[in-house]
Amino acid sequence: MAAGRLPASVTLLLLLLAATAVAPLASAVRPVSDAHRSAAAELFAASPDGSFGDVERIYEAVRTFQILGVEKDKSLTGEACKVAAEKLASSSSTAKDLFHAVRISGVLGCGVDSGVYDDVATKLKAVIKDTNSLLELYYSLGGLLSIKEKGHNVVLPDADSTFHAIKALSQSDGRWRYDTNSAESSTFAAGVALEALASVVSLADSEIDPSMIAVVKNDIVKLFDTIKSYDDGTFYFDEKHVDATEYKGPITTSASVVRGVTSFAAVASGKLNIPGEKILGLAKAFVPLILSLPSKVFSLTSKDQLKVEVTTVFGSAAPPLRVNLVQVLGSDSKVITTEAKELQFDLDSNVHYLDIAPLKIDVGKYSLVFEISLQEPEHETIYAIGGRNTETIFVTGLIKVDKAEIGISDNDAGSVESVQKIDPQKDASVSLSANHLQKLRLSFQLSTPLGKTFKPHQVFLKLKHESKVEHLFVVPGSARQFKIDFLGLVEKFYYLSGRYDLELAVGDAAMENSFLRALGHLELDLPEAPEKAPKPPAQAVDPFSKFGPKKEISHIFRAPEKRPPKELSFAFTGLTLLPFVGFLIGLMRLGVNLKNFPPLSAPAVFASLFHEGIGAVLLLYVLFWVKLDLFTTLKYLSFLGVFLVFVGHRALSYLSSMSAKQKTA
Repeated sequence: MAAGRLPASVTLLLLLLAATAVAPLASAVRPVSDAHRSAAAELFAASPDGSFGDVERIYEAVRTFQILGVEKDKSLTGEACKVAAEKLASSSSTAKDLFHAVRISGVLGCGVDSGVYDDVATKLKAVIKDTNSLLELYYSLGGLLSIKEKGHNVVLPDADSTFHAIKALSQSDGRWRYDTNSAESSTFAAGVALEALASVVSLADSEIDPSMIAVVKNDIVKLFDTIKSYDDGTFYFDEKHVDATEYKGPITTSASVVRGVTSFAAVASGKLNIPGEKILGLAKAFVPLILSLPSKVFSLTSKDQLKVEVTTVFGSAAPPLRVNLVQVLGSDSKVITTEAKELQFDLDSNVHYLDIAPLKIDVGKYSLVFEISLQEPEHETIYAIGGRNTETIFVTGLIKVDKAEIGISDNDAGSVESVQKIDPQKDASVSLSANHLQKLRLSFQLSTPLGKTFKPHQVFLKLKHESKVEHLFVVPGSARQFKIDFLGLVEKFYYLSGRYDLELAVGDAAMENSFLRALGHLELDLPEAPEKAPKPPAQAVDPFSKFGPKKEISHIFRAPEKRPPKELSFAFTGLTLLPFVGFLIGLMRLGVNLKNFPPLSAPAVFASLFHEGIGAVLLLYVLFWVKLDLFTTLKYLSFLGVFLVFVGHRALSYLSSMSAKQKTA
């Protein structure tokens, strides 16, 4: 689209796209997904007391859930409608509270009586008449417009006067002041003012003076003269000089201006003389179409297809378009191919796809450059596609291992004593022997699926002594041959002769067949260790070894001692019961009776509890013989003893007082 002046309809469409955005976008950003919805639900979760914050935050929650398609939370819906109804019915609610309450009711469809809206409209009209604050005018006019959109008959009396009151706060550079007492102007306030003016036009009972509309259009042009740009050509609005408490960031400020200009363009006739390159530059910060890759790792072995998704920012389907792969760059930014290839479109899965085999790319990291073109010309005024989109991918494949050999040499000249071919893809059982004057040599060659030399990120050769002491050697990825000179390593090997198991590990993120293989063993003969030679480190003990099976213990128990006859045991048990029998006989001989049992209720209760406590003690003795141990019995007996002392003292005190009264009588 060429730079120039845009008609109001085109400007409106482009700005409307920008107004629906929530953040700067790039080709690497994914559209709104369940993860975003989950994050929104967590962000607007209820506090521990069950509340969702003030009325403004509640509106932000319900509106965000509506835009993202989050399933309505019954608790939030109930709380939101309750708060909205309270604010609408309250005589002390501010214009801001009423503004958000009406919008909550509109989003959720809360059941509010028509008369309540009439009262709210009357309050808001009174605020408009008495205030000179831009924000109060904005909230009041916005609230009236929301009520009108719900089907109520709302007309703003003396709309021209309100229009002039808002216009009086404008400045020569297109910015606005928040009230007549403000010394500084604000870009954010300009967007608020334009929205308020659009509400005035919508609520007016007659046409606003066309000359005033033209003046505001000229203010919009001046406002766009203050627009700023990033190095990539993205335009944005920012504040100039405002108080720190009133400062808004570039995204918030730009969104405010876009909403304001969009609202005013929707109600004003004629053209907005805004340069096209500024509209497009501003739209770049809010690109509505997103190109993304469902997967960025591709396998040459599996012959994966390159798949591309193009959606709107909220994840809905994009209009008919073409996606072309125009360039492939290597990890070093070297151009691999510049032949443009159009991706095929799968209608069922809504993805564009391309086979990667014809691209002749090898394993490794690549940058793919895409271009998007809309198929329908009329969509160019609705969707912003931006420039080229670059995506980074990673290609994996099977790496071929050739010419793998391991052997022992006598010197650097290469006099080889023994060499054996190996297949690192399989465990081997090579048997080698060497002394400290010889060298271990290992050589192999790795190649990619396209036959190029492959340099893996990690190659390790491990020698593990029979005493569990390990030695790890890093093999340079670019080396085709690697050697270990034992003469210079005898001290590192702690002069330990004997058998060493050999293991080779080769790994790389692009290598699908990374491996760790046993190569065999090496019998190494090293000289005797001198007196001050370093000792091998103590081997780590497996912390889980203590949970393993223990050594079986063999033990012969001694034969049990001879027990007395059963009759003798029964006789002894009978003897232990004799004192209890004697106790019962003594009670009978003494003529136990209840004549002295307290007749009054309170002393009778204590006397009953005292006897029950004695019974509990006797029962505790029985349990001691049958089930309880000594310490448990003493613990229970201590509580019973305190209880018996208390109730027994009260019962005996009563008997003592009664006895004293009888003696004195």
